[in-house]
Amino acid sequence: MLVPERRPDNVRYMRLKCVLVCAWLCAIVVAAQGADLRAGTNFIATSVFNADEDNRLLAQFAGLRVADVCDGMDAVELQNIGLMDAEIRPLWRDTEKFSHRFIGIAVTARYMPTQRPPAGKMQTEDYDKWVGEWYSKKSSEPFVALLRPGSALVIEDASEADVGSIGSNNIMTWKLRGCVGVVTSATARDTDEIITEKVPLYFRRPGRGIRPGRNEIESVNRPIVCGGVSVMPGDVIVADGDGVLVVPRARATEVAAYAKKILDGDKAARRKLYEKLGLPPDDSVK
Repeated sequence: MLVPERRPDNVRYMRLKCVLVCAWLCAIVVAAQGADLRAGTNFIATSVFNADEDNRLLAQFAGLRVADVCDGMDAVELQNIGLMDAEIRPLWRDTEKFSHRFIGIAVTARYMPTQRPPAGKMQTEDYDKWVGEWYSKKSSEPFVALLRPGSALVIEDASEADVGSIGSNNIMTWKLRGCVGVVTSATARDTDEIITEKVPLYFRRPGRGIRPGRNEIESVNRPIVCGGVSVMPGDVIVADGDGVLVVPRARATEVAAYAKKILDGDKAARRKLYEKLGLPPDDSVK
């Protein structure tokens, strides 16, 4: 009977040594990665597009409605993707010229509830200083520099805080920069004035308080969640009386092409019905 050859002890020793060295090296790598991760890491990159690229894409969506674009999303296998919660609605509606509608390119911002204590009892001058420092250092608006003609500002905010991050003053500042509309997952204040100003705003409910003591800016032009859906900087935002729809940039051209076909067919059919009913043509069928 053959007896298996016994390997020398030094071979087994070398194998064990190699295993231990590999385990040690892996531990060093994991520890180094862990140290990096503890400082915070983003895993989704932000793509950057220039104004000309944005304008060419927006031209493809000109005049399209949420319903048309929703059909376009279905046609490219993005059914139920990008449809924000129906509770996010327009603050005001224009049923003649439809000026509450907008289509824009997403610029994103995220505010989160603060863990810092409230101001407490202060003299008026000290309180005003505290408010000013909070606005400038903790809850500022760094996204303003990114706004340009065709931008749609999309804000993920502290949903449970009664805070009016959007108001009648700053929303006009954003409009001056070229912002075509604003969407928030939460609140806004000065709503009567915003209706008068006719700046398109889509929100969940009114919020009364100022930002100091309530929220802090966490990030700008990073992926956010608004109305239950992901919003990436550069995505196409379509908003009208039916709600808000987010079109992933990578599929936007395909979506727009199908949506345009839907809109053209709908207008042609409704024009005939207008004629039969003796209705004068309006902007919705031109």
